Amino acid sequence: MTVLIYIGITLLTVLAMEFVAWFAHKYIMHGLLWSWHEDHHDPIHKTGFFEKNDRFFLVFAIPSMLSYIIGSLYTDWRWLLFVGIGISIYGLIYFLIHDVYIHRRFHWFKHLDNKYSRAILRAHGAHHAIQTKHGCESFGLLIINPKYFKKRSSWKNEDLIKNNDIGYS
Repeated sequence: MTVLIYIGITLLTVLAMEFVAWFAHKYIMHGLLWSWHEDHHDPIHKTGFFEKNDRFFLVFAIPSMLSYIIGSLYTDWRWLLFVGIGISIYGLIYFLIHDVYIHRRFHWFKHLDNKYSRAILRAHGAHHAIQTKHGCESFGLLIINPKYFKKRSSWKNEDLIKNNDIGYS
């Protein structure tokens, strides 16, 4: 039974990290720490392989590392080890999708062709269409707005209807 609990903790942590990443991206990266994230939205002025934005990998590694340490040292806190594992798994997923697949910083796999992978590319492309701190959309990575599963031409009409810019005749 304990094994199932630890698997559950790990999986719940992976899922929760999508919301943590969304919150951090929207309110921290596009807020207080925009100076770290700004170069990620400005590929023209990129100078080298690394970006200031890469610091966020270290920031997210700290709670994972602390969870590993505390969960390994104290048996009453063993569950925390699996929180750390979940954070690490999400970090690996994020790295593979965001840095390898979307931004092609590594050429390990080039083309995933299914509705979900195309929707991820569309959502991320819409996010990067704005190169400023404000006005961006789609801050998550794995859970995305259903509109991105449709062709780009239908987005504008949906946004206009949602914002009541056109009537329902």
